[in-house]
Amino acid sequence: MRYFYTFIMYLVTPLLMLRLLARGLRAGSYHWRWLERFGFFQAPASRGCLWVHAVSVGEVNAVEPLVRALQREYPDAPLVMTTVTPTGTARVQQLFGDGVFHLYLPYDLPFAVSRFLGKLRPRLAMIVETEIWPNLYVACRRRGIPLMIVNARLSERSLRGYRPLRGLLRSSLRCVNLIAAQSSADAARYRLAGADPQRIMVTGNMKSDMPIPGGAVAEAARMRAQWGQRRPVWMAASTHEGEELAVLEAHLQVLKRLPDALLLIAPRHPERFKLVEHAVRSLGFSAATRSVEGVPSVSTQVFVLDAMGQMIPFYASADVAFVGGSLVPIGGHNALEPAALGVPVLMGPHTFNAEEINRHLIEEGGAERVDDGEQLGPSLLRVLLDPARRAEMGRAALGVFESESGAVQRVMQQIEQVLRPS
Repeated sequence: MRYFYTFIMYLVTPLLMLRLLARGLRAGSYHWRWLERFGFFQAPASRGCLWVHAVSVGEVNAVEPLVRALQREYPDAPLVMTTVTPTGTARVQQLFGDGVFHLYLPYDLPFAVSRFLGKLRPRLAMIVETEIWPNLYVACRRRGIPLMIVNARLSERSLRGYRPLRGLLRSSLRCVNLIAAQSSADAARYRLAGADPQRIMVTGNMKSDMPIPGGAVAEAARMRAQWGQRRPVWMAASTHEGEELAVLEAHLQVLKRLPDALLLIAPRHPERFKLVEHAVRSLGFSAATRSVEGVPSVSTQVFVLDAMGQMIPFYASADVAFVGGSLVPIGGHNALEPAALGVPVLMGPHTFNAEEINRHLIEEGGAERVDDGEQLGPSLLRVLLDPARRAEMGRAALGVFESESGAVQRVMQQIEQVLRPS
């Protein structure tokens, strides 16, 4: 099965090259870093690195507390991070700068993977969440490189999608030394996928250990003083195509009851920043953007957060947050970020990326689910118009966040056993 998979990978390589050229028209770095996709790069001077792979922004954010812990505990070990997307690359550079050596992950072609591992020679490979590459996994096993999947998740939908490739998935997962699952449900699905039950443990979601940037709450207070201390404020975070219109329609409903309300909207992908800004202005809202105005004014009705990695202070300034990727079948994004700040959460029906935590938030009263975009406006108004309910939801959300903490420590204990065996 893996040989057939590899044959298909070689067949689609010309299409991958065309995609690189097309993406290079929008992101210049693709033009001069595309060789990394085939394992060509200048290796760091020292070997024996710790390698972390995080596909894009969400995974980079999730693994930040683990990377910080690795830097503290193993200061002499070079840290290498790989990503797949330019936005993930930008987030790595924003968070860690020169503290890590960044590369694009090579395509899962045997020669590219072999060259990549031969140059890097990692002491430990850590894959974040749900990235399964058969040739890469087999190559790690053959080279004796310990391989872990950290913050591992596997949704029911993904498991169904893998069903036609179950044999390939099983043989790949058998190359993994440890699967550190986010939840018991994720662990069960990995067992169904064919992973060795003895190599699976539930460590929790590392997003619950994410650091709150110093000064975020103070910055939020300063922003609120600028745009109006008593204004009702809500945030729509990590929105996708098909969600912004529902969000803006919900804001129209909110404005009818609360004319001074402010919406902070943060599209998930940078290439859509301008599209969302255009939609906001075309609907007649008084608009401002992070890139131009910096902070909303008293007259701003919709503020477009067209910048990466800056959501935390805005979450802290909001009375309620809607977490995107959930009105459309994306699977939802990180609801623990607003929960960490004691902000009530609303989410749509599609939250399979972290179903157990989302269910916990809802059961404890820190979050509410809306069935579709039409319900978003009425649900928002119920929360915004009821300060006591809002405060209760915020306390419950914070309680869930605190109860989920400790995942990084549990993962670090497993890493310690690999790197410093007794």
